[in-house]
This record gives sequence, structure tokens and C-alpha cells, in this order.
Amino acid sequence: MNRRDLLVVGAGLALAAWLVVRVAYGSLPPLRWWLPVPLALLAVAEALGARTLRARLAAERAARRGDTRPQHGEAAAPLVRPVEPMLVARLAVLAQASAFVGAAVAGVWAGVLLHVAPAVGRLEAAAGDTVTAVIGVLCAAALTAAALWLESVCRVPPSRRDDQRPGDGARA
Repeated sequence: MNRRDLLVVGAGLALAAWLVVRVAYGSLPPLRWWLPVPLALLAVAEALGARTLRARLAAERAARRGDTRPQHGEAAAPLVRPVEPMLVARLAVLAQASAFVGAAVAGVWAGVLLHVAPAVGRLEAAAGDTVTAVIGVLCAAALTAAALWLESVCRVPPSRRDDQRPGDGARA
């Protein structure tokens, strides 16, 4: 997913949320600090998934190249369980959707923060809502970052044949 698109979504929703919160802040329920925590859990899950998938794909590529021989002082490499292509495709779609959701939610929390942060001295509830909004922005940004990392892990690296120009090959 294009990062510029994510920034546009986040900025647009920040503006919209700021306008809505500005008009309806008095009628909103209290914002509890734990509201954005599920985003952090999703971010951790996607980051762990990206780390695991990256390791499995690297091991599979090494096994294809024949680099499974142990180096001096190393134990023999374990057998590599192949990664299902549909799993990688599903994870790529999950990553794209999560990046979009993370950017959107970060924009909403940023809009709330833009309204409540300046009002901390005037409104009693604004102090707690500011903490919640900061936690929300951080959790949503973490989800977006983890999703972009997972998406980058799911990309197919260029093959050696793709690096060669048409005229660079062996000639008969």
C-alpha cells in the first residue's frame, strides 16, 4: 500500500474527527485509557507474524539455493517446512487492510487529541481524554508500522533473471 495514501486517509480523518469532537465533545462518553489497547495487541501479533514469516521465507530460500550445509562450528540446519503461497497472499491482504485501519484510527485519535490537548486547563475531562488519545495514536501508529512491515515481508524478491537485461545473457 502506498504510504502517501495512508497519510491522506489519516490526515483527512483527523480533520473530520476534530470537527466532530469540537461540536459534540460534551455529549461524548468518557474515553477510557484501555480503548486503543486492542490495536496494540494486533500490532504485536502482526509484528510477530512478520518476524516468523521472514525467518521461514529466508530459510526456504536458503534451502532452495542449497545453503543448508552447516558452517564451521554450527549444527546442521533443520528441515524447512515450505511456506504455503496462499498463506503469504492472505497475510499480504491482512497487512494492507491493517495498514489502512491503523492509519484511519490514528487519524481519528489525532483529531480527538487536537481538540482535547489545548483544553486540558479548561476542562476537567480533557486530561484523561488526552492520555487516551495519545495512547490511541501510538497504538494505531504501531499497527500501521507492523502492517507495513508484514506487507514488505510478503513481497516476492526479484529473481536473478529479473536483474539481467535482455542483451546481457549468454550468447551462442
